Amino acid sequence: MSGTVGKPIFGAIEAGGTKFVCAVGSGGDSPLLARASFPTGDNPSLLMGEVVAWLKARQAEHGPLAALGVASFGPVDLDERSSTYGFITTTPKPGWNNADIVGPLRQAFKGLPIGFDTDVNGAALGEWHWGAAQGLEDFVYLTVGTGIGGGGMARGRLLHGLVHPEMGHMGLPRIEGDDFAGACRFHGRCWEGLCAGPAIAKRAGMPAESLPPDHPAWAMTIRYMAHALVNLTCALSPRRIIIGGSVRKAGQLGEDRFFERLRIEFRSVMAGYITSPALTESGIATFIVPPSLGDNAGICGAIALAQAACGQGADRKPAG
Repeated sequence: MSGTVGKPIFGAIEAGGTKFVCAVGSGGDSPLLARASFPTGDNPSLLMGEVVAWLKARQAEHGPLAALGVASFGPVDLDERSSTYGFITTTPKPGWNNADIVGPLRQAFKGLPIGFDTDVNGAALGEWHWGAAQGLEDFVYLTVGTGIGGGGMARGRLLHGLVHPEMGHMGLPRIEGDDFAGACRFHGRCWEGLCAGPAIAKRAGMPAESLPPDHPAWAMTIRYMAHALVNLTCALSPRRIIIGGSVRKAGQLGEDRFFERLRIEFRSVMAGYITSPALTESGIATFIVPPSLGDNAGICGAIALAQAACGQGADRKPAG
């Protein structure tokens, strides 16, 4: 996303549980002007200071920023009327409960528009503008990695409500013979507690990237994934489900085989209940897909949030 002469420059932060990715760029198909990452660690104040310093240095180098966009892990407070707007709230991430993300940015960049949303809604927005969700008004974006989160759109609007979607914490039926207690400290056997990277490692005794292709943990993970995707399809009726995050790469099993098996299991769990060409054997390959932007979906989404914050783009379409 480059600095073509005359184009506004945006700052972007993809705030993840493992690392914060920061970038500046103009959006669209132009390359980023600069990009860096910082370990998330357990000291929010220290990290936000590093992020601010990096963005200010890039601003000095490339010119003033038109806006900032932040796509953050959560849960987060998205209510602009709230005294804790822009905070991460009840996260299990050590040190990050009630951490203020937007406040330090407002203090450092006074008057600069700041767009703020969840990391998965940000990635959904990136895929909508430039990736696998182009041309769609109804879709779901999921990230399956250290945790599981979901965002997306309905009728061209990013999904918000009481707070924001927490798809990774839906309950799932127990597969016969599975006595795994789960890994979520809040809910045990929720989707995140069964299928996120730490859950796979806890079940198998080794990280997902080390699992042999025929390890039984893959069969359990993919079957539970299929149950979750069927739940989302029945509840939200998306036209496409995009799955990002590290687990979908599936280590020695491989991404292509992971998606192939997941699509087969999805159709098995759905059991023919919903009739649509997208859910047939020939159509399912374009219904459940990896992100076209790959691991850049989140940072591209943060650029899109910045664009929307200053009226240069849109994070949602008007109701019609």
